[in-house]
Amino acid sequence: MSQSLSRALQILIELGEGERSLDEVAASLQVHKTTAMRLLHTLEADRFVRRDDRQRYHLGSRLFALGTIALAQHAIRDVAQPHLTRLAAETGGQAVHLAAYENGAAIYLAKVESTHAVRMYSRVGLPAALHATAVGKVLVAGLPRGEQDAVIAGIDFRPFTSRTIADAAAYREVLARTREQGWAEDAAEHEDFINCVGAPVRDEAGRVIAAVSVSVPDVILPREGVRALVPQLLAATGAISADWAGRSS
Repeated sequence: MSQSLSRALQILIELGEGERSLDEVAASLQVHKTTAMRLLHTLEADRFVRRDDRQRYHLGSRLFALGTIALAQHAIRDVAQPHLTRLAAETGGQAVHLAAYENGAAIYLAKVESTHAVRMYSRVGLPAALHATAVGKVLVAGLPRGEQDAVIAGIDFRPFTSRTIADAAAYREVLARTREQGWAEDAAEHEDFINCVGAPVRDEAGRVIAAVSVSVPDVILPREGVRALVPQLLAATGAISADWAGRSS
């Protein structure tokens, strides 16, 4: 990848985390301000980046359009959506997510928002931590062994809470348990007030192609209460898998 393209992509990733000044972009890229400005002007001209009246940079409207197209191209999202909506209603208005594995990351493809006042932070199009979320564990557990080993080697096991998995050995044990029982949980491992259960969506050959999760604040349900939602979750992922297998018949 050319250096300019690599830097431009790094700018977009950086702005995806929040607005930045020219100085902040240059510092992140470790380049002179003139180099950062040239890249930003190019991105701004094509609406990938927007500059406000405080001279701070944001993601531009072109990315919104591309993001909508990218989501539309995920056929599994369309197949899953009615089941996600139904699952959210059946579990008492809890937050429901659909995620898929893409190039080393678990990406949220769809979300049904909770009807409760306390909500978790997650957004469609952004990644989910592989070691600290139920969907991340489900997706990695479903990878071929060689690819799984490479993914685990690349995880830095950043601690989000005191309960986050801290090392590769513990993570492998969790993945083995996930494969055996057919579902995973996030026991306040990503956000200390959220418990979550997740399960795989499979294609006709049994390969994991996506994961669905139900996330609940602990003020709504305790951990055991969230675990009690697993049968409904598995029914939903089974229905999505069946619809996916029968989509062209």
